[in-house]
Amino acid sequence: MPIIATAGHVDHGKSTLVEALTGRDPDRWAEEKERGLTIDLGFAWTRIGGSDVGIVDVPGHERFIKNMLAGVGAVDVALFVVAADEGWMQQSEEHLSVLDLIGTRHGVIALTRIDLADADTIDGSELSILEAVEDTRLRDWPIVRLSPVTGEGVPALVQALDDQLAAAGPAPDCGRPRLWVDRSFRIPGAGLVVTGTLTGGSIAVDDQLMLWPGRHRVRIRGLQSHDAAATELGPGTRAALNITGIEEAGRGSMLGRPEAFGTTNRLLARVREVRYLDEALPARGAYHLHAGTGAWPVELRIISYDESAATVLIRSRGQMPLHTRDRFILRETGRRVVVAGGTVLDPHPPRGGKELRSAIEVLDRIGIRTANDAADALLEIRRSAVRDDLVRDSGGGEPSSTFRIGNEVMAAGAAEELRDRLISAVSRFHEENPLRPGIPRATLSSSLGVEPHMIGFVATGSEAVIDDGATVRLADFSPGLSAGEQVEWDRARTSLAQGLAVPRASQLGLEPELLHALVRAQQLVRVAEDLVYLPEQVSTIEGQLRLLPPEFTVADFRDLLQITRRHAVPLLEWLDSRGLTTRRGDVRIVR
Repeated sequence: MPIIATAGHVDHGKSTLVEALTGRDPDRWAEEKERGLTIDLGFAWTRIGGSDVGIVDVPGHERFIKNMLAGVGAVDVALFVVAADEGWMQQSEEHLSVLDLIGTRHGVIALTRIDLADADTIDGSELSILEAVEDTRLRDWPIVRLSPVTGEGVPALVQALDDQLAAAGPAPDCGRPRLWVDRSFRIPGAGLVVTGTLTGGSIAVDDQLMLWPGRHRVRIRGLQSHDAAATELGPGTRAALNITGIEEAGRGSMLGRPEAFGTTNRLLARVREVRYLDEALPARGAYHLHAGTGAWPVELRIISYDESAATVLIRSRGQMPLHTRDRFILRETGRRVVVAGGTVLDPHPPRGGKELRSAIEVLDRIGIRTANDAADALLEIRRSAVRDDLVRDSGGGEPSSTFRIGNEVMAAGAAEELRDRLISAVSRFHEENPLRPGIPRATLSSSLGVEPHMIGFVATGSEAVIDDGATVRLADFSPGLSAGEQVEWDRARTSLAQGLAVPRASQLGLEPELLHALVRAQQLVRVAEDLVYLPEQVSTIEGQLRLLPPEFTVADFRDLLQITRRHAVPLLEWLDSRGLTTRRGDVRIVR
């Protein structure tokens, strides 16, 4: 169900026009009746072009501009009202700025109360409208002259609204339902009810949602739309939700799926000032940021200006459930006036000044026209991230990088840079340690200044590198002996082959690194710290076990192999560890 929101100066006949269109009076409160103006949001509905349409009537008085901002955040079509007998006014300009800044694309301008003005006055009012909207999104909106009292022009207005609703199309459904609460109340026997305009996706009875701020888990107990009960509602619908799990929820709260949204109190944004400001947007000042139905006190830090807008860092005293591409309005509380509107660029920007400027360059280069664009930009800024965080912060975008491990993803540029550094470090290690099979993973991650698991981003996507979990090596590398090392090894092998009573390992004339390499290559078997054998000698020893009695002593083993006790004891302990023999007191049993 599409939503139409009114806008325009106080007492220009918005509520009267809504009643003429719907047959329902949107002024709900007694105070509004008494004062003759809307001070809070009013709601009504009707059928236009054969479809049900919801209408949000927003207040026009300057004192109630906050309520107006709460009412126009999720509309498909705006109905901008200007009284023919009064023309363009102060709040007309402010409401125009809000609609322009939040990007409202479709609407109709109703030049109302033509029964109270003569032809020249009506023409003059229409001319003032055309001049006011010339450089805004409203410049192509149709202007319809009408009188809700006499009915003149009302059918033409309905047709114009029907055309604009058709141009706007159905509300998008991205599977991320979101509802900003604009009213809440309790019903005896039913509990808490909240209302708002549903966007982004569908909800159903018994759905589990999260209420921000505070991250309260709630369950939908019942649903209504325009006084009719429902089991499921789609995006673009005025909705009333009976929820359980929390006692109260004020205006400005937001409902959504727990995994789809997060909060921030610091964000990078692009803002555009309203045209009626006489000076540049001051960094010092008391501001409120309005998004959805929420409002938060914020501080601004202007990062850069250009011809059309400013890039600012915004800090809030409270947590805001916003993501990239969310639109907002800035209102200066001292002058009680809207001063700018903007778009969230990064809900969790870098901390350092240099990194912040680099982030702005990435965002400008990539652009954030879609949620996928935003995910790619955020990933490039963060270099690596948890995919779920990127999807949430980008408003549902999916990063395009193929460098993934589990739920983590790395930007292609960052992965390529890390790959170059990794290959350089591994090559250097091979040059310095030609006998080792590769650099230990922990050593490599420490030298590169990255977490060990990040090595996998490169190794899994590169044919030049092999990561076996413990070590990393180049694919074309194989350990080898130099000519001098080969001479040492030949001499040691000859010495070992003289019998099983071999010399100590430290007496073989092998450098420690060469000795370790020969053990890793299984050309030597280390039995004890200072005792090694050739593999064929180990086979001989294992074969000799068959010649021993069922139970034998160290001396029996020593005499059979014609070795010393220095050899026999560590050999038997090694055979025990491999399960070939078992010790029972002073004897052993061949297994």
